[in-house]
Amino acid sequence: SLSTFVYYILPIYLSVSLFMLGGKRAFPVHSRGERGAPCGELKKEKGIHRLEAMLFALDLINKDPDLLPNVTLGARILDTCSRDTYALEQSLTFVQALIERDSTDVRCASGEQPIFAKPDKIIGVIGAAASSVSIMVANILRLFKIPQISYASTAPELSDNTRYDFFSRVVPPDSYQAQAMLDIVTAMGWNYVSTLASEGNYGESGVEAFVQISRETGGVCIAQSLKIPREPRPGEFDKIILRLLETPNARAVVMFANEDDIRRVLDAAKRNNQTGHFLWVGSDSWGSKISPVVQQESVAEGAITILPKRASIEAFDRYFKSRSLSNNRRNVWFAEFWEENFGCKLGMHGKRPGSPKKCTGLEKVGRDSTYEQEGKVQFVMDAVYAMAHALHRMHRDLCLGYPGLCPRMSNIDGKELLGYIRNNNSDVVCHQMNAMQWASGDASVPASVCSLPCQTGERKKVVKGVPCCWHCERCEGYHYQASEFTCQLCPYEQRPDQNRTGCQPIPIIKLEWYSPWAVAPVFIAILGILATTFVVVTFVRHNDTPIVRASGREMSYLLLTGIFLCYVITFPMIAAPGLAVCSFRRIFLGLGMCFSYAALLTKTNRIHRIFEQGKRSVAAPRFISPTSQLVIIFSLISVQLMGVFVWFVADPPHTVVDYGEQRTQDPENARGVLKCDISDLSLICSLGYSILLMVTCTVYAIKTRGVPETFNEAKPIGFTMYTTCIIWLAFIPIFFGTAQSAERMYIQTATLTVSLSLSASVSLGMLYMPKVYIIILHPEQNVPKRKRSFKAIVTAATMTNKLSQLASERPNGEVKTELCESVDNSSEYRHLLYHAHC
Repeated sequence: SLSTFVYYILPIYLSVSLFMLGGKRAFPVHSRGERGAPCGELKKEKGIHRLEAMLFALDLINKDPDLLPNVTLGARILDTCSRDTYALEQSLTFVQALIERDSTDVRCASGEQPIFAKPDKIIGVIGAAASSVSIMVANILRLFKIPQISYASTAPELSDNTRYDFFSRVVPPDSYQAQAMLDIVTAMGWNYVSTLASEGNYGESGVEAFVQISRETGGVCIAQSLKIPREPRPGEFDKIILRLLETPNARAVVMFANEDDIRRVLDAAKRNNQTGHFLWVGSDSWGSKISPVVQQESVAEGAITILPKRASIEAFDRYFKSRSLSNNRRNVWFAEFWEENFGCKLGMHGKRPGSPKKCTGLEKVGRDSTYEQEGKVQFVMDAVYAMAHALHRMHRDLCLGYPGLCPRMSNIDGKELLGYIRNNNSDVVCHQMNAMQWASGDASVPASVCSLPCQTGERKKVVKGVPCCWHCERCEGYHYQASEFTCQLCPYEQRPDQNRTGCQPIPIIKLEWYSPWAVAPVFIAILGILATTFVVVTFVRHNDTPIVRASGREMSYLLLTGIFLCYVITFPMIAAPGLAVCSFRRIFLGLGMCFSYAALLTKTNRIHRIFEQGKRSVAAPRFISPTSQLVIIFSLISVQLMGVFVWFVADPPHTVVDYGEQRTQDPENARGVLKCDISDLSLICSLGYSILLMVTCTVYAIKTRGVPETFNEAKPIGFTMYTTCIIWLAFIPIFFGTAQSAERMYIQTATLTVSLSLSASVSLGMLYMPKVYIIILHPEQNVPKRKRSFKAIVTAATMTNKLSQLASERPNGEVKTELCESVDNSSEYRHLLYHAHC
C-alpha cells in the first residue's frame, strides 16, 4: 500500500461514496437507481466533493512548477451510479484507445475511408471507491497493464498481488478496519454482536475478516450474520430489523455496508420503533458522512464509525466554497448539485420539478447552505498526487531534463509506471477518541452481551458452541466458586462463606449450661444430690438404730454412693469436653450404676440363698456375713473398673469435633460439635455391664418376691428394679432413635443424664425414703425386735407361703381351721405366725 494508516473512532453519522480517479476516472456521482434505472439521486458529498477534489488536485499539480514541469494532467470523469455492472461498462471507455479497430468493412456514403475519433489514451486510473467496482475494473485494467490507485476500496481480497497486480490503494484493507472494529467492541465490553454486510466484495469480505479475527482472538461471539441483497425487495430492510431483534441481547451491530444501505437500515429501525435499541458500529463506508443519517439522527445516535485518519484540507474548503455556476462549467453535474444543495430550480430544464424556489446563481456554498468536507477528500487528493509523483520520477529518469514529454514517455509502459507508483511512500499515523454519547443519555456504556455476568458464588455453564453465552449456576450446598467456570467442595471442616467465593471454618458448638437441654437434667441432679446427702446424713446420725442396722449399713452406704454418682455424672456429661472431663465421663458413666446394682444384686442374691437353703437344711448358707457381702460387691465393681482401665489403654480419652452430626442441607446452619471421643458402641459397652447387673438383680427380685417384707427388703427391691427396667427400656429407643437428628447431641445427653437420675431416684425413693420417714417422723417404731434364730425365721417364712397357697385354694373358714390345727402344738410357731401377720 502507498500509506500506513491508523483508524480512529468518530461518534458521528457519515457515509461512504465511490469514485474512480486517474488520468481518466469514474465517480459515483449518483446513487444506485431503483426498478431497473441505472442511476438514482445525486450524491452531494460522496459524489461531487470527491469529484471536485480530483479537479482541485489536478489544478494544484498543473500549477506546480516543480511537479511535472511543462506536463499537464487531464481527467476523464465518468459516473458509475454506485453500481458495479454499470461502472464496468463505463470503464471500457478507458481502454478503447488500446484496442485496434478493423475498418476494412466500413465505408462512408461518398466511398471515402472513415475517420475515427481517436479516444484519449489513459495512462492510469484513480478509483474506484467500492471494492466490488475496483475488483471488476482491476480485472479489465490488468489486461492492458493500466495502473490503478483506489482511494477507498478496502476489501482484503484486493491485497492479492497475483490477481490484482496493477491495483494499489492509499487506504488500509478491511482487515485493519475489522481489527479496529473488534478493538472497539472489546473496549466497550460487548461480547455478543451481529454483523450486517452489503452483498458484494466490500461488505462480505469486511464481515468475513471481522468474524475471522474475532474467532482467532476470542471473547466476541457472532449472534447473526446478515446480508443485504444487491437488489433488495420491498420490505427487505424491515425483515432485517426483525431478524436482528431475534437476538435482543446482541444490541451491537457491526456494519460493512454502503451508504445507501446504511440509510435504509436506519430508516427501517426507526419505522419499527427501535430507536435507541441498536448500537451501530460502522466501517469507513459510513465514516464521517452525514447523508445516511439525515432526518433519522435519533436512531443513529450513539453510533460508532471508523475512518482512516485524515486531515481536513483547508485549501479545498476555500476552493469549493468559491465554486459557482459561472466559474465551474467543467463539472457537468454541478448544476444538479446546485439545485440539490440550495433547494431551488434552475429554469425550465432544472432537475428538481415542482420546486417553488428558483435559483438566482448568487447563492454561496457554506453561506446559504451547510458545508462539511467529505471524509475521503484527502484520500482522493493523495491518490492523484501519488500518480503525479510517480509520473514525475519517471519523467526525471527517462527524459533527463527534457521539457515536456520526451519520446520515451509518449507511450508509457504501464508496468514500468507501476514500479514508480509502488516506490512512493508516505506515512500518516494518528488516532483519536472523542467523547461518547449514548441514546439513553447515560454516561455508562450500554450492554451488548449474550449473558450477563454471573454473580459471586455462581459459575458459568457455557452453551456448547457459543463461548460468549452461558447459564449461571449457583454453587450449591458446601461448594464454593473456585473459578469462573467451576465450583469445588469445601474441606470437610469448612463451609462456603457468604459470597461463596471461598471457604470458612464451620462454627464449633457444645452443650451450654444455659441450654434448656441442660437446665432440666442439672436441676434434677441437684435435687437428687441434696436428697441423697440428706439420707446419708440421716443414716450416719442414726447409724446404730435398728432400722439402719437392719438395712445393712455397709451395703447401704455403697448403694447410696452409687446413687450419688448417678446424679453427679450429669455435670461432666454437660461440661465442656476436655481431657479431664472426657476421663471423668469414662470412669463415672457406668460406675454409679455398677455400685448401685452390685449392692442390690448382692442383697437379693443373699435373701434368695437364705430361703432356698432353709428349705433343705437349718444350716445357714455361706458368704452371708457383711464382710463376705462387701467382698462380693467390690468384686463385681472391679470388673467395671478393669473394663474402664482397658478402654483407657486401648483408646486414651480425647476430644473430637464431629462435623457430620449437624451437617445440615443449608451450610449456614452447619455446626461442628465438640465432644468426647465416645462412640455409641463404647457407650453401650460402658453401660452394658451395669445393665447386666440390673437385669440379674431384677431376676433375683422376682424370685424373692414371696418372702415376707417383715424379714427382708425383697419387695421394695423388686418394685425398684421393675421401675428401673421400664426407664431404661424407654431410654433405648429415644437415645438411638435420634441418631440422625440435628439435635442429637442435646437429646441424647439429656436422655442419658435424666435416665441415670431417674434410676437413682427410684432406688433412693423406694429403698430409703420409707426408712428415713420412720427414723425422722416415727422414732417409736425404730426399736429392736425379739431376736429370732435362723430356723425360726425360715420356718415362719415357709408357713406364711403355705398359708398364702391355701388361701388361694380353700374357703376362709377351712383355712382358719387348718391353720389352728397346725399351730396348736407349738407356742413358738404361734408367736412367729403372729409376727408374720403383723
